[in-house]
Amino acid sequence: MVMAETRRRFDREFREGAVRIVRETGKPIAQVARDLGINNGTLANWVAQERRARGEAAAGGLGEDERAELARLRKENAELAMERDVLKRSVVLWVKEATK
Repeated sequence: MVMAETRRRFDREFREGAVRIVRETGKPIAQVARDLGINNGTLANWVAQERRARGEAAAGGLGEDERAELARLRKENAELAMERDVLKRSVVLWVKEATK
């Protein structure tokens, strides 16, 4: 006879405390989960959910604010490159005029 697995329920305070331990101690999620007696996948989900809520990047990804800043910086970089190219051409023309 196979027993149905019962899901443990954790209150919000416990979840927030577990995430806070990961964030403030810098310990690996697996170690904190083991110390608390919970599944590390569960804790990883809580940590990821909290990071999204705070607008932080998920592992290796960019947050919304970071994406907006990146877009702004790329636009600014393109404008500066065009200005540089115009100045280069101006210098070349100026040198040609000066050496006639």
